[in-house]
Amino acid sequence: MHLSTLDQPRPAVRPAGDHAAVGSRTLLAAELLCESADLHAGDRVLDVACGSGNAALAAARRCCRVVGVGDDPALLERARRRAEAEGLAVTFLDGDAGDLPFPDGCFEVVLSAGADLLDPDPERAAGELLRVCRPGGRIGMVRWAQGGYVGALFAAIGRRPPAWDGQEGLRELFGAEVAITAPRRSLLWRFASAEHQVAFLAGAHGPTAGALQALGPDRSAALRAELLAVARRFDVSEDDTLVLRLDYLEVVARKPAWR
Repeated sequence: MHLSTLDQPRPAVRPAGDHAAVGSRTLLAAELLCESADLHAGDRVLDVACGSGNAALAAARRCCRVVGVGDDPALLERARRRAEAEGLAVTFLDGDAGDLPFPDGCFEVVLSAGADLLDPDPERAAGELLRVCRPGGRIGMVRWAQGGYVGALFAAIGRRPPAWDGQEGLRELFGAEVAITAPRRSLLWRFASAEHQVAFLAGAHGPTAGALQALGPDRSAALRAELLAVARRFDVSEDDTLVLRLDYLEVVARKPAWR
């Protein structure tokens, strides 16, 4: 291969809305979440809205007994292939985050690295997480933080920005007796350029791909220009590449031992 072909990386051609491709760029959040949730070998761990398995596989690497639940058959199959490739024992099941198919209190740790887990019915989802978590267990989640690039992206494509809970909102949601920490963390998305990043979103990020397709070829050019402007506005690189900081809350809720 001639070196010139490596000058400008291009996103692979993939179906619009390839959630696994987006998830592959947020692996670090799942790994760090498992550390903050203090997983121990042998813990029974549930990954809710598991997508292609980031948090489930991270827990399995820590010698936990893991089940992943999701509602997208294609992503579940991708998760199974990833587990098989790594030689990890994880069970992936079809299921709804608002109606988990498990008895009360059967997991030491309940995780979700998908930042939209609690949307659109936060009370119901939070209630299910608490129900299946054993007394004294932990619930770990990733939630997008207020402001920043993610909110600006969703505003540009005409979608409601991801919900921002904040620590007080999370306490109201889970109950005052649940101890919650929610430090603000950051992920860095690195791309060759703003154009490279927008092309990636157009092929892999479902909401962005849908917005562009709905506008048609003429009007979509204006949206692409706006997406480029948003990316450049939040660029923290100091060269001609693109580095975007994605701020999120790393939530760990500890269920009381008596509940």
